[in-house]
Amino acid sequence: MNRFCYLLKQGVKNIFTHGFMSFASITIIIACLLIMGSFSLLTLNIDAMIDEMQNQNNVLAYIDESLSESEARALESKILAVDNVATAEFVTREEAMENFESDYDENLFENIDPTVFRHRFVITLDDLSLMKETQAALRNVKGVASVTAHVDYAEKFISFRNIVSIVSLILIVILIIVSLFIMTNTIKLATFGRREEIAIMKMVGATNAFIRLPFVIEGLVLGAVGGGITYLLQWGLYSVLTDKIMSGMASGIIDVLPFSAVALPVLIVFLAVGILVGVFGGLNAIRNYLKV
Repeated sequence: MNRFCYLLKQGVKNIFTHGFMSFASITIIIACLLIMGSFSLLTLNIDAMIDEMQNQNNVLAYIDESLSESEARALESKILAVDNVATAEFVTREEAMENFESDYDENLFENIDPTVFRHRFVITLDDLSLMKETQAALRNVKGVASVTAHVDYAEKFISFRNIVSIVSLILIVILIIVSLFIMTNTIKLATFGRREEIAIMKMVGATNAFIRLPFVIEGLVLGAVGGGITYLLQWGLYSVLTDKIMSGMASGIIDVLPFSAVALPVLIVFLAVGILVGVFGGLNAIRNYLKV
């Protein structure tokens, strides 16, 4: 226990001994994690919007006018049998007219008979990216006259999501590598001045673990502090942007995930990445000086 306390004390002491470099390491970790977190939260919000759009962006299957209402209802089982169809809700001509009247001025429909509308199924999909294929399959169902789907809109939105996801992944990898590089070199500068001390400790029988642990603790503390500060900054930045979006013109178009819904995962990821970067940086920095 005394040995462990000594090593722990030395690790924390190294942070303050090289105050400027420690500050630089924490700053770099904060910058990298903040960018990484912002892109990750953007990706999560896009995924949530796609899920919401998937629930709202329905496909309409219009039934052949020659079929009676009972015959049209009987098509439900065939429509549900189509791959990627989640639900199918039957809407009669009268219900379709009532829906239009509720959305538009009732006076426009005073002299219009419900027979001008078609029986239809309002269909939701399991996977929005397969909308085009599902639309084609629905058209092949006997009794379905036409199928309306916003294929172009869905494809563009999904393409945008995929691009953001790929860019986010690339940035995350690059930022982690940059953080590791800077952390490693920062701790290397600290170990350079102690290279003779490390060599002497090796000669008198100190184990590699005994020598390495203070530097690992130093990296761990720097990473944890950087991760914790980044979490608070990300929380504040996300809250400010969310308030601006919800109070602006986009409030009726975009639904933003509350930070509370992702707060715990974000905290865990930030601390985990910060600590892993710090520990790996500490281990890698001292590796060459242990070869005595």
